[in-house]
Amino acid sequence: MKSVELNPVGNFDPWEVSRLNELRKSYLSISLGQKLLFEDDCFKLWSINLYPGERLPFRIQNLNYSWACLNGGMAISRIANGCIKFFNLEKGDTGYFEFEGKNFICDFENVGEDVLELNAVEYKKNLNNKATKELAY
Repeated sequence: MKSVELNPVGNFDPWEVSRLNELRKSYLSISLGQKLLFEDDCFKLWSINLYPGERLPFRIQNLNYSWACLNGGMAISRIANGCIKFFNLEKGDTGYFEFEGKNFICDFENVGEDVLELNAVEYKKNLNNKATKELAY
């Protein structure tokens, strides 16, 4: 995955008015993806399939998660601090984000020409949590 910062933190000038209004309304999704594929006491497995121009609305992320890109594509993410990032994703790209307790707010939009498919695993408990360690094989 390659990423480029398109807009710095604190600068909301290039933001679309509709996106600013959505963020200000403070209706934030807690869903990491579009479809919940599996859930147990330790994690949720999410599916994300975004058609060109489709986006996940602003959501609050306060748990750690990992993701895998199932095909290539391009996306942008607007972060509540004003930053806008562009992502060039390739099939097989993966990543891990630590947001536990941080209340990170962003959206995610497919700006490419093809469907963008990702899976994400949202960890309900810190990986160092005793309950999670007991499940490790």
